[in-house]
Amino acid sequence: LKYKHNMSRAPAVIRIKPYHYVHVLDNNLNVTRVEVGPQTFTRKDHEVVVSGPTSMIMVPPRHYCIVQNPAVRDEEGELVLDRNAVKLRHGDEEIRFEQEPFPLYPGEKLYGKVSPLQVVAPNTALRLRAIRDFQDCDEVTRSAGDEWMFEGPGTYKPRVEVQVVEIVRAKIVLENQALRLRSNKTFTDRNGNKRKAGEEWLVRDSGAFLPAVEEQVVATISAYVLTEKKALHLRATRTFVDVFGKERKAGEEWLVTIDDAETHLPDVNEKVVGEVKITTLNSRQYCVILDPIGANGKPQMGRRLLRRGELSFFLRPGERLESGIQNVHVLDSEEALLLRSRESVTEGETERKPGDRWMIYGPCDYVPPVSVEIVEKRKAIPLDENEGIYVRDITTGQVRAVVGEAYMLKPNEQLWEKFLPEVVEKLLARDETSRDRKQQHSKVSSSTARDKTRVVTYRTPHNAAVQIYDYKAKKSRVVFGPELVMLGPDEHFSVLSLSGDKPKRPHVIKALHLLLGPDFMTDIVIVETSDHARLSLKLSYNWHFEVDREDPADSTKIFSVPDFVGDACKAIASRVRGCVASVTFDDFHKNSALIIREAVFGKDASGVKNRFSFSSNNLFITNIDIQSVEPVDQRTRDALQKSVQLAIEITTKSQEAAARHEAERREQEARGRLERQKISDEAEAEKARTSLLELQSKSAVVEASGQATAEARARAAASQIEGEAAVKQAELQSEANKIRAASELKQQTSRRTAEVAHQSALNNLEVERARELAEIESSKFSSVVDAIGADTIKAIAQAGPEMQVKLLQSLGLKGYMITSGDNPINLFQQAGGFLGAAVAGTQKAGQDDEF
Repeated sequence: LKYKHNMSRAPAVIRIKPYHYVHVLDNNLNVTRVEVGPQTFTRKDHEVVVSGPTSMIMVPPRHYCIVQNPAVRDEEGELVLDRNAVKLRHGDEEIRFEQEPFPLYPGEKLYGKVSPLQVVAPNTALRLRAIRDFQDCDEVTRSAGDEWMFEGPGTYKPRVEVQVVEIVRAKIVLENQALRLRSNKTFTDRNGNKRKAGEEWLVRDSGAFLPAVEEQVVATISAYVLTEKKALHLRATRTFVDVFGKERKAGEEWLVTIDDAETHLPDVNEKVVGEVKITTLNSRQYCVILDPIGANGKPQMGRRLLRRGELSFFLRPGERLESGIQNVHVLDSEEALLLRSRESVTEGETERKPGDRWMIYGPCDYVPPVSVEIVEKRKAIPLDENEGIYVRDITTGQVRAVVGEAYMLKPNEQLWEKFLPEVVEKLLARDETSRDRKQQHSKVSSSTARDKTRVVTYRTPHNAAVQIYDYKAKKSRVVFGPELVMLGPDEHFSVLSLSGDKPKRPHVIKALHLLLGPDFMTDIVIVETSDHARLSLKLSYNWHFEVDREDPADSTKIFSVPDFVGDACKAIASRVRGCVASVTFDDFHKNSALIIREAVFGKDASGVKNRFSFSSNNLFITNIDIQSVEPVDQRTRDALQKSVQLAIEITTKSQEAAARHEAERREQEARGRLERQKISDEAEAEKARTSLLELQSKSAVVEASGQATAEARARAAASQIEGEAAVKQAELQSEANKIRAASELKQQTSRRTAEVAHQSALNNLEVERARELAEIESSKFSSVVDAIGADTIKAIAQAGPEMQVKLLQSLGLKGYMITSGDNPINLFQQAGGFLGAAVAGTQKAGQDDEF
């Protein structure tokens, strides 16, 4: 039905243009054939035009196209027919290059478009892969999966058996660069070297490098630039021969310096450990190299090498500096170096054994050999007469104190640190910081640390004593202030632990010195009277020590009681409690001071004694002050407070009554004096009022006369001012008129000048405009004349008379005129009018033709 419909609509005659074709289906044979133009094709009844007319496929030079399901051709290029139909290679493709335009046979398809051939630029290549077995034009057999390179410059002609994998661009190897390549499989490279799969190597030649399909570019390696101050530390990852022709074992390390090459590209078997800076020694420096590299290039483990400047060198792998670069030891006259021998060494005639210690004294400079070790640098320690140090002999162990001289330690001596108990350290630091502040309990700063090698010194205050015990001699000594105490190596302070607070508590006060007094101490004592009234007494005692400073035994006696404060307060409190227990509250309240003094000091024939002594430590109590007496029981305290308040109230009321009576008396006296003063003030006021009236009358007279005078003067002054103002006003008016006239004249002058200038400018513009129009008309007339031409103008001028002559000739008339005798006729002007009309008509006709 479709064919019948197409046959009914398709034209029977088809004109096929050149390079066009149609597909015609023969329904009798059921075969489609190709009809190629130029021709006029007459369709038969059993034929159907399947497609077309269609342009042939044109492949210009350097182009190609891909045809799917191509027709089969024999060896001579002729089409192979199968039952009158063109035989096709179904599922196959054919690439066709430059040729004459060709049609597509039934079943053939054009894949894509006609494309230009791919041009491979220089330094690029196409990576090709065979997708089927074939033999190329060079008779090289390619198997499916083979890959190879098509290197430029050139034009690549595609094949259906070959697939373009990628475009490979050459790697540019610059100066001091190299390419690191890895082999994908075993092959022979372009230089004829056999490479195994996974093998890596370097391409060092500068320029463009195009890797083969078997080669993979791993990285681009830049060369290390070596200078006189920088070397390269390398390590071999495997045994190989380097670029310098030396065999390197796996794990071997070496340096590449500028003496070997200015630049170095690390090989694939070399690992760059790092860059080594040059070590430079000046004339006053030296260094010791540990494990130096020997002449055989191997490290000499355990050996030491001394190098002294001026010198520059690189540390080789495995070498290291002991303590870095060291300066030459320069000693002055107060300095020395303590040396120790590492091994047997001979200095001049002196032979040193390992471990020997000796010293070199300045002034000199010294560089120790490798067999000698510098233990320390020593300086002479300057000591004042109140300063010292502890020195220990390391051979005997004896410790001694050196005081008041500049001392240099000997080779067998060293400074010894004296350790003190923590409480002594705190007390020394506290006394040191409070010396200027005069505060006994100030905070100790942590920054004032004691130098333990210095002799411990302590400034004993005035009227105080310090006990020092020598544990080695097992004896003590007492130093009275003011005095500077300097401890020996085996001496220590006797720390006093005294009671403090109110009431007294033991071990509150820590001190190194004992104050000899006179001073006072305060305590709170609880007592109970015979009528069971409990009272709290706050007592203050004056005390002092009496000691013979020349007698050592008597001096030591004051330190025999560790806590003299606590013992003295306890003894006094016991006496007070025993005495108060035998008296009533009222008696104690009335005679408390006498009772307490009798209890503490005792009585003799002359009365109460004035001192109380402790024979054990020569402490004397000289006075007792009762600061307060308070009941302990609350009820007793309330009753005592009520009685005291009542007594205070009675006293207050009596004082208030006396004060009130005295105030009333003083008020009456003041009131009488006030009345007398008021009367006298009124009399004085009347006198003042009289004098005031007299003064007012005089003032009125003076005021009246002064007012008249002032008014007359004011009127005269006003008239004068008015006249002067009128004169001034007239002068100003005249000046204003003059200024106004001058300004108007100037304005008129300016206006006239502007108008003249404006008219002159307009005239100039009109003249310029007329001149330019004349020039334009002149140029226009010249252009018209030039455009028409002299011959044309001449022909136009002659055309009228010639036409009249011809007209008269055609009519056979020589001329005629119609007129009357009333009007005379100027024949000359009439003829000219005729001629002018004819000429004007001719010019108009010519202009119409031009338009």
